[in-house]
Amino acid sequence: MDYIEEYRRWCEDPAFDEATRSELKALDDEAEIEDRFYKRLTFGTGGLRGVLGAGTNRMNVYTVGRATQGLANFINKTAGGGSVAIAYDSRRMSAEFALDSALILAANGIKAYLFEGLRPTPELSFAVRRLGATAGIVITASHNPPMYNGYKVYWSDGGQIVPPYDKLIIGEVNAVAGYTGIPRADREEALRSGLLEYIGKEIDDAYAAELKKLILSPEAIAAEARNIRIVYTPLHGTGNVPVRRMLAELGFENVWVVPEQEQPDGNFTTLRYPNPEDPEAFSLALALAERVDADIVLATDPDADRLGVYAKDVARGGYMAFTGNMSGLLLAEYELSVKSERGLLPENRRDGALVTTIVSSNMARRVAQNYGITAIEVLTGFKYIGEQIKLFGEAVAANGGRTDASRYAYEYEFGFEESYGCLIGTHARDKDAVMAVTALAEAAAYYRAKGLTLCDQMRNIYKKYGYYSEGLVSRTFSGAGGADAMAAMTERVRSTPPASFGGLRVTAVRDYLGGVRKDMLTGSLSPVGLPQSNVVYFELENDGWCCVRPSGTEPKIKFYYGVLGSDEADAAEKLARLKEDLIGLAE
Repeated sequence: MDYIEEYRRWCEDPAFDEATRSELKALDDEAEIEDRFYKRLTFGTGGLRGVLGAGTNRMNVYTVGRATQGLANFINKTAGGGSVAIAYDSRRMSAEFALDSALILAANGIKAYLFEGLRPTPELSFAVRRLGATAGIVITASHNPPMYNGYKVYWSDGGQIVPPYDKLIIGEVNAVAGYTGIPRADREEALRSGLLEYIGKEIDDAYAAELKKLILSPEAIAAEARNIRIVYTPLHGTGNVPVRRMLAELGFENVWVVPEQEQPDGNFTTLRYPNPEDPEAFSLALALAERVDADIVLATDPDADRLGVYAKDVARGGYMAFTGNMSGLLLAEYELSVKSERGLLPENRRDGALVTTIVSSNMARRVAQNYGITAIEVLTGFKYIGEQIKLFGEAVAANGGRTDASRYAYEYEFGFEESYGCLIGTHARDKDAVMAVTALAEAAAYYRAKGLTLCDQMRNIYKKYGYYSEGLVSRTFSGAGGADAMAAMTERVRSTPPASFGGLRVTAVRDYLGGVRKDMLTGSLSPVGLPQSNVVYFELENDGWCCVRPSGTEPKIKFYYGVLGSDEADAAEKLARLKEDLIGLAE
């Protein structure tokens, strides 16, 4: 695509609105013009995500409209019509993109259920199945910086689109030739005809009711909820109302919300970027926690599917930061131990499943082994954990309603990924930070009744399973040449893999793009057993590992890594050496 020609067309064609044309005409930076128009914003397996602004490589009503028209074409071709549930977060243009998508769907004869205000992504996942919708859309860029927004598509099972639907929908979106001329229904007419329906309280209440069913220790909550002091921040996003509702209705009375970050704000004015993985995002919450002597400090990202956690460390002073692996493993241990004590795991333990991703902590396998359940690894992205729930359900149905590990008819027990997301229960098919908050508060009550803090319990977990530690570093590749540089680096690592990382010998290499695992000690080859993905994974001695993965939503390569140490200090030392070698790959 000739970017200058496309730029001039957007500047001059009256089919583009006046604000768009004025924004583009005001540009005097050649590099900026090129970046906006050198390609179309890619509709990938995760939908759209990009910087807000005018242009083919930006998030705007035209790129979102094209994506929605492609989705509408797919629904009409494959399902003969249907309905779509739509939710949105607090980012700039989220409400506008959501309404515009609803009106495009209505113009195509597809009913749109549009939430009347901000709602978390997991509630959208729940709503799709509750309403019997054909698909779902959520407008969010999750934890990205303020200049971003995004568009994620869900299918009728409540999970994000996975094969084969992802490629088929991508094909339909790519087949939409242009950005203008896409039909949009009149809002009032769509409401009168029933092709647009606003939803809210009924779904909120049903969602909250499902979360309450997941409580395992109501007696611990009744005894200890009033004694636990919680600081919470929604980071200007969607979590404020549902999180506070759940904590209040369960009896957690001592809850302080960070006032500066309580209200929705698409500019995220108090934050560098709204990511609970970033320690800076907790600065205001930790200051408040010190003032009120909080036991736990919680933060949800803008669409409330990720949870960050700090806990008061009575033994060492201050507050302990929990990584996504740590909080996921703490909740996994809590859920499985209580279910085991109360006879809530399957009679044949192997019929229960703990699902995690290939870039999450290897401790997950040991936790599953301890409780006799099956550990299942999937590709990076919670959508693949959600897909497992669907597959388990289909296999159980085919097996007459009975679980049977030999037939892949598992009972889902817990799922988590390293990027601060987990799911208890099957009410949703995506990570759920509202649920995670309630479970974390419940676990805090349960352990307090035993004389333990969450920090005490985390140390007990390390003593029980081993001192696992994990990390993540990224390198960004910006501009028109960024994609080529990313591809070249990944191919170099794939074709000539190092013999060791951080002093740990590479024992096997898994190439998920080629679908082959090579044992570096014997030279034998075997299938990786998962779908194709542009990932190179290195198994290291002593249960260490590292992984090179180009991001599917951002112009960056992510380096994941993990080690097992003999103690806390040994794990930290090994992790630092491994990180240094991985950073060297990108130089």
